[in-house]
Amino acid sequence: MNESFAKAVVTLKAEFMKRNESTSHIYEVIPTLPELFSIDKHELEMLHKFAENNSIYSDSYEMKILDTVCKVYHGDVNNYWLDSIKHDTSYAPFYPVWILSAYVLALQSKSLGAEQIIDIGSGDGRIAYCAKVTGLQSYGIEIDENLVSLEKKIVLSTKIDFKPIMADATQFDYTSIGLSQPIFFISGLPEVGEMLANNVISRIMSMPDLKVSPIFVFTGSHIMRKDSRDKSKWGWGQVIDHFKLDVIKTITLPTYWTLDQPIDTPFIFTRSTI
Repeated sequence: MNESFAKAVVTLKAEFMKRNESTSHIYEVIPTLPELFSIDKHELEMLHKFAENNSIYSDSYEMKILDTVCKVYHGDVNNYWLDSIKHDTSYAPFYPVWILSAYVLALQSKSLGAEQIIDIGSGDGRIAYCAKVTGLQSYGIEIDENLVSLEKKIVLSTKIDFKPIMADATQFDYTSIGLSQPIFFISGLPEVGEMLANNVISRIMSMPDLKVSPIFVFTGSHIMRKDSRDKSKWGWGQVIDHFKLDVIKTITLPTYWTLDQPIDTPFIFTRSTI
């Protein structure tokens, strides 16, 4: 179901961009009825609630896409983007995935047996929020105080407590949150997020009471720049090989930075073999 759902989201994005005439900085498209994706009705309502209570989005309107009515949320992330790069230990600026994409990632995590999602560099908390909506424990670790403040406002207004934590993920004590079957989402595209990934994975793998092999999810790219240091495994080959990780699943989904591109963003699920 997750693969067909992911393809449907990609198709929805492509159809929307063919007709989009807005000049807003960011867009989100979410169906108003659950039939298009056979999505749980309550969970769909909660996806809309996230957008409605997120100050990134300044307005919304309805548009019929793929024979179904959708709501288009639009706004601007520039202020949060600027805030996110002011920290010395912030390795990746705030670039959000689509809300629907975050929901698919949460469903995929659940199907892989995850009990907790820990979103490293959680931004406005959308992955952790969707994880909580689908019934998983979730934590959003974010270093920027303004983004954490936004996350906390979303928690208060939606009543979905995805546990926002303001911390440097490279120094955070992961034993403090009692992990059993964790999946870690690591923000940052190839090369940009490499230092964050190396520090976080090293810290997690050195935990003395780690009883299961954690799953790490990377945000990759289908198209490598000519000057890319690592063109293997969606740009993450060196990190994946260094930590002896097995690729167990990849899902391609829309993100903020691929809206005007024909090829979307691959998310690479890997499991430690140590």
